[in-house]
Amino acid sequence: MEGKKILLGVTGGIAAFKSISVASLLTKLGANVRVAMTESAMKLVSPKNFHEVTKNPVTHDLWKETDLHPHIDLANFAELVLIAPATANFIAKMAHGIADDLLSTTMLALKSNTPVLIAPAMNTRMLEHPATRKNLEILKSRGVKIIEPDSGLLACGDIGRGRLPEPQDLVEFVQNFLRKKTLEGKQILITAGGTRERLDSVRFLGNPSSGKMGFALAEESAARGADVVLLTAPTFLSEPRNEKIKTIRVESALEMHDAAIRIFPNVDAVIMTAAVADFRPSKVFEGKIKKSKDNPDEKIKIELVRNPDILLELGTRKTPNQVLIGFAAEMNDLETYARDKIQRKNLDFIVANDVSKSDAGFAVDTNIATIFFRDDSKIDLPLMEKSELAGKILDQLQKIFEGGNSI
Repeated sequence: MEGKKILLGVTGGIAAFKSISVASLLTKLGANVRVAMTESAMKLVSPKNFHEVTKNPVTHDLWKETDLHPHIDLANFAELVLIAPATANFIAKMAHGIADDLLSTTMLALKSNTPVLIAPAMNTRMLEHPATRKNLEILKSRGVKIIEPDSGLLACGDIGRGRLPEPQDLVEFVQNFLRKKTLEGKQILITAGGTRERLDSVRFLGNPSSGKMGFALAEESAARGADVVLLTAPTFLSEPRNEKIKTIRVESALEMHDAAIRIFPNVDAVIMTAAVADFRPSKVFEGKIKKSKDNPDEKIKIELVRNPDILLELGTRKTPNQVLIGFAAEMNDLETYARDKIQRKNLDFIVANDVSKSDAGFAVDTNIATIFFRDDSKIDLPLMEKSELAGKILDQLQKIFEGGNSI
């Protein structure tokens, strides 16, 4: 982001106040941010707020600026344009080439290769109106990137889709958009979450995997240009926004196995982060298992049978042009088990972590990992955010794709 020239367009949606934080975060990341506001936006937030966080003048009037051609000046300045929030009215103007104020005129004056990102924010009915949907399709066909709105409580009191994403999410979208597309053209399958094995209609055997590592890898892979299939077991994480990520949700190890085997022939790499159950109940009871009213010492025996080893089976099917990456969560003898899995399951490398350590493993945002390779080398990584670890893992995958040593 350092030195990147970003034009932030702010239109008259009630969520315009969030754009102050967007401008601030982008500036703190090193971007040179200029803000252009519509007259409606100025009724909701003051230009002074944007000036304070960006240290740049805020432009809003096509006729009162000292520069006779402020729209041309802004268009020449912008290396990327972010419109947040983008109202239904402004989306319609962009779609149909209407230029009746500074910001809409600037949109027409942009260089043809200037990327434009818009974040629609409005009432759900306005968002879903055929006119708005058609206008968004028109903009998409011209290469405009749409940042999908969130769902939740809207300013009008309704509950539904149409909320402007949080400032940090908008900034992350911009960051990812600007990343170098080093994985462009690659198809990657990533598994995530913890599988559930049913005992009866309401109970299951499971594990505490949150899916955070797999989701971070999916987001980072897509940001680098890859087309991603995110095959995830149950998780409380929100669906990834990136249009390059296709999410498939499954529940059990058998469902994940069948989906992975079906998808595998069409991908260049698999990153298996999912915590897949090794065993499942041999019988699933219909309804809910009831306890006896008269026998407090009642015991129920549950027979477990082995689930298929997905990673092992993929290793037997792997072609010379495919990359297979595993994960190992252990509590002792980490290196021994990790190196055994590399050879036995035909992996290119494995990411291993000791889940007994604090701030590592399941249901946390950080991890401490070691990457083990087939040639007996390894990379020890310190405590870091899972999003950062995802980048380290993909750096090694990139080196393999480039035909070099993964170290």
